[in-house]
Amino acid sequence: MNEGSLELTVGPVAHGGWCVARHEGRVVFVRHALPGERVIAHVTEETTRFLRADAVEILEPSPDRVVPPCPYAGPGRCGGCDWQHATLEAQRRLKAQVVAEQMRRLAGIEREIVVEEVPGAKDGLGWRTRVQFAALPGGELGFRRHRSHEIEVVDACLIAHPEVEAVGVEGDRWPGARSVEVIASSEGERAVVVAPRPRRSVTVPDLEASASILLDQGKGRTVARRGSGLLHEQVGDREFRVAGSGFWQVHPGAAATLLDAVLAYAAPEPGEWALDLYCGVGLFAAGLAEAVGPEGAVLGLESEESAVRDARANLRDLPQARVERGRVEEGLDRFQIERADLVVVDPPRAGLGREVVGRVAALEARRIVYVSCDPATFARDVAWLGEGGYELAEMRAFDAFPMTHHVEIVALLVRA
Repeated sequence: MNEGSLELTVGPVAHGGWCVARHEGRVVFVRHALPGERVIAHVTEETTRFLRADAVEILEPSPDRVVPPCPYAGPGRCGGCDWQHATLEAQRRLKAQVVAEQMRRLAGIEREIVVEEVPGAKDGLGWRTRVQFAALPGGELGFRRHRSHEIEVVDACLIAHPEVEAVGVEGDRWPGARSVEVIASSEGERAVVVAPRPRRSVTVPDLEASASILLDQGKGRTVARRGSGLLHEQVGDREFRVAGSGFWQVHPGAAATLLDAVLAYAAPEPGEWALDLYCGVGLFAAGLAEAVGPEGAVLGLESEESAVRDARANLRDLPQARVERGRVEEGLDRFQIERADLVVVDPPRAGLGREVVGRVAALEARRIVYVSCDPATFARDVAWLGEGGYELAEMRAFDAFPMTHHVEIVALLVRA
């Protein structure tokens, strides 16, 4: 073996796309491995508590191992995908194990988890409708390597939606660009959002398919250089507008799947008063407003200015719904919200945090529906909500990000 390499027997999966092994009493977090395998791993990082390593040779493979379909996947290459070397069934089992372990460790809850397939990516490829490429100083595009600022130049991305790849941005250079994001909406629209380098102008090459060109001005603001600054997404019978690179689920089936799950858990009834916290462009608020009807009311809170504008436009036919801008922790006080029948929360990866958990629990809602993209912060918040008088009643997990370690969770909490 080369210096810095270890022979390891790989143990269970860990949060973040790693598996856990041990060497001379120290924990080793190993990427590109699967539980039960014996591997040669190259150490990539060392701390006083643990090592990080890449499995560079598989001595005894798992029966779940496959050849990664993407030539850029593997040790030292693109950091975008974590599990291309595992079957889809195995990927979902691993994600389920991670969610269950986080719930057990951080919330003290034993729960059997099944990670469900989301329609629209049967083979786990071609699903990502929003893809952000990093640009080298010369304008070549690629993706950052794992835990690195180095960029792996690519000529295609296999998890990108075909309508994203149709634009063909990887085949050109983008002088002056820091990043290039390609978006393909469910309504057949395409946009390319270019973030320029400081004090540089961007040269936009000819594209292989028509797309709006938007310049990223920072802090969520974009300006259209060519075409429209708005994209439109269809969910059921309702259309949603999304400005520039504003937030929308990247899997083509995720928005409808999550909306159905949220409404099933929330069980909104006519005349009820509901809150949609971190409401984005109003996906869940629209469903809640339709259910509570004209005699009910829905308030959405969102901190992103462009998302608030979009949400207000998306909900304009639902007078029982209103959207206000502000951070949740101060917005509830500013608008004197002291109670609610239903609360839906869809926070960023950092979760709610102690302050917001306390404020939400004090609303004494009959049901709280929590949507999360991070099992660790979700489990932590569930534990804190337990201190506030709520218990986990039901939860589902969805494979909205195939080939990666990410998973989407929808959970119902009720007053104990």
